[in-house]
Amino acid sequence: MRYLTAGESHGPQLTAIIEGVPAGIAVSVEGINQELAKRQGGYGRGGRMKIEKDQVQITSGIRHGKTLGSPITMIVENRDWKNWQTVMSVEEVAEKDTQLRKVTKPRPGHADLVGGMKYQHRDLRNILERSSARETTMRVAVGALAKQILQALDIEIASHVVNLGGITADVPEVISVKEIQAAAAVSEVNMIDPSIEEAVKTEIDETKKAGNTIGGVVEVRLENVPAGLGSYVQWDRKLDGKIAQAIVSINAFKGVEFGIGFEAANRPGSEVMDEIVWEQAEGYSRTSNHLGGFEGGMTNGEQIIVRGVMKPIPTLYKPLMSVDIDTKEPYKASVERSDSTAVPAAAIVAENVVATVIATEILEQFQADNLADLLKSVNDTRQQHLEF
Repeated sequence: MRYLTAGESHGPQLTAIIEGVPAGIAVSVEGINQELAKRQGGYGRGGRMKIEKDQVQITSGIRHGKTLGSPITMIVENRDWKNWQTVMSVEEVAEKDTQLRKVTKPRPGHADLVGGMKYQHRDLRNILERSSARETTMRVAVGALAKQILQALDIEIASHVVNLGGITADVPEVISVKEIQAAAAVSEVNMIDPSIEEAVKTEIDETKKAGNTIGGVVEVRLENVPAGLGSYVQWDRKLDGKIAQAIVSINAFKGVEFGIGFEAANRPGSEVMDEIVWEQAEGYSRTSNHLGGFEGGMTNGEQIIVRGVMKPIPTLYKPLMSVDIDTKEPYKASVERSDSTAVPAAAIVAENVVATVIATEILEQFQADNLADLLKSVNDTRQQHLEF
């Protein structure tokens, strides 16, 4: 399975084309829209979320509710486009109109300046329109489809926020995906520790009043993923490496860890490795899960635990200093509509991005032209591992 996304933040629409999805997968458009709605939610979001109510349109690859095996096209319209038709016109416009909403003051921490240098654009709007986190809309739509593939294989996935603005949730070392889903669903900040909810919301409110932004850490967990996904034989086939790349490709994400992650540096090996046990009914398992479900770049059958750290959003309502690329004069950076934090929504993005990587790996490893062959191939492998 592979996909491409296209579209600008204030263009007419966002588009994704996905190829390699097996035939016969039941697809719920409502399920995709639910994921898109969750991406737009969360305490601390800005004005753009009041304008856009994302709804997916599927224009190819699905008939009568099931995939055909042919490429799937998904579209999400930008409702704000009506206010940007001249600014973002595909056709040539009058010279005076080329100056509308022109950006020459790059924002520190954003793609504006480096992108302008790379592509030789004197209007940095040409950079920020595509580098905007609005692009993650389509990655969530693709991930929502990937999650429906995983659901057909009884693979469960959930996400939540473990740290927001320096306030850390108390997360049990052992917790099921269903428990995370239930607890996060009733939290405005997508956290499973209700004791800190009000403190987090207060921190977000105070940050907004100060014209500042805050980041945090999100976690994604999966259960019932077959052992042996990925491979140790080449560096680029290690599945944890693929997931790490996918996580840090999300806008504003700057780090990733699995299991206890960086804490492993503070412990001896005896407190990091997960001891192996065997039982007739369940086969091999581990007595702990410090490694987050991976050994040697491969899934080991335990719960997958992935965390990513998101930096504060670089668009500040009290902007930092920058330089005008035309005059070279010092200025305060440009301000685009933004959020005080998007960490709760970023957890949803991370969840769908990880779902896409796992689904892609499964479809690469197993017979996957149609759902029946895929189910048989995966179940045969699970049975083979049980009998090993």
